[in-house]
Amino acid sequence: MGADRVFAYGAAAGLLGDLLLGDPRRGHPVAAFGRAAAAVERKLWRDDRGRGAVHTAVCVGGVVTLAGLAARAVRRSPAASVALTGVATWAVVGGTSLAREARAIGRSLQAGDVEAARERLPHLCGRDPQALDADGIARAVVESVAENTSDAVVGALVWGAVAGVPGLVGFRAVNTLDAMVGHRSPRYRRYGWASARLDDVAGWPGARLTAVLAALLGPDPRGAVRAWRADAGRHPSPNAGPVEASFAGALGVRLGGTLSYGGRVEHRPVLNGGGRPVAVTDIDRAVRLSRRVGWLALAAGVAARRVLKGRAT
Repeated sequence: MGADRVFAYGAAAGLLGDLLLGDPRRGHPVAAFGRAAAAVERKLWRDDRGRGAVHTAVCVGGVVTLAGLAARAVRRSPAASVALTGVATWAVVGGTSLAREARAIGRSLQAGDVEAARERLPHLCGRDPQALDADGIARAVVESVAENTSDAVVGALVWGAVAGVPGLVGFRAVNTLDAMVGHRSPRYRRYGWASARLDDVAGWPGARLTAVLAALLGPDPRGAVRAWRADAGRHPSPNAGPVEASFAGALGVRLGGTLSYGGRVEHRPVLNGGGRPVAVTDIDRAVRLSRRVGWLALAAGVAARRVLKGRAT
């Protein structure tokens, strides 16, 4: 069995596992990686870019090496290779948890229970929930669904298509490390620089593919392309910008604007300024679009592997 079929069958099985089971309830590999990365940080931390670069190299390089050794150990067995790919995909993608949390917040908002929605929001994103009313929470949820479609699903599938199991786990390690140390706080402004920049690079292809697929699969393809071209470049994140702008245009809603993280207020550009404000019903629309994007991303990855294999031969 060729590597393209191993990836196709394994990644499809992993996505189905995520759809049916969600994230592992206990012993999640990503949580274990987070604990290990935190232990490395305790040993290495200084307010210094060089120390942060070593931290990034040790953490990401370590998991990629382990994944490569595991893939090498089972390469003679197609069944074991498919199983390993499936387990790795299930462990690194988070589409079901993303959908579950988003819809739970949406149900609270529909019931008029804004406090319950505020309590649940930190499970999905890092916004300050007390600074948001019901409309602000709905907007934050749609933005998080858009961004995490790339970060938690498509980006991993892209790198899985490129590099197999090491690509899958490597991308998730980079993304997790950026969430831990890549933000612009006084502690991590220098130390987290390498992790943040590596995440920008690793997330670039997945973000563009997510934006393209959102435009193709959304209710308003022209609106998605228009918002992407007009507004993505004004977003402070080179990867969140295209994704959120494309989702905004595809859904016909207005995203961006003023938000608060950790007590720090940011005034971000409005994405798809001609759209309407986000409504609670748009949460479910965003989740459905995210699901379609994830599955088509898998198909695109499989097709890309077959094309590259054909050129190589």
